[in-house]
Amino acid sequence: MLPYKQKKNQAGKGNRLLISITVLGSAGPIRFVVNEDELVAAVIDTALKSYAREGRLPVLGSDLSNFVLYCPNAGTEALSPWETIGSHGVRNFILFKKPQAEKAIDDGKSVIARKGNGSWKSWFNKSLNLKISSH
Repeated sequence: MLPYKQKKNQAGKGNRLLISITVLGSAGPIRFVVNEDELVAAVIDTALKSYAREGRLPVLGSDLSNFVLYCPNAGTEALSPWETIGSHGVRNFILFKKPQAEKAIDDGKSVIARKGNGSWKSWFNKSLNLKISSH
């Protein structure tokens, strides 16, 4: 038998976490391993690349500035792209696409119109309230 050798590039890296990211409208979560000191922006980038590589629908795009990551246990505020993924001590996250504003021309002036009947934040709060009240 050969003795087990630890890989040199993994020594001193800190804790690694298996995280699960649910994308709104997708069939199931994306799971991958990250370093707990990894920035949220890098995790969003990795999630978008994994999502596209797997050919999932709906098609999201690759611009990470169009997305926010939420921790369901931390309330309704999005995680800052500059904080570490392990800072909240959880492993389950939700990835949302930021709402896009449409520009409409009204008498030669540019007016920003909302797309849809509500915001994603109100939908998120309603879905959390339904899950909490149904149990």
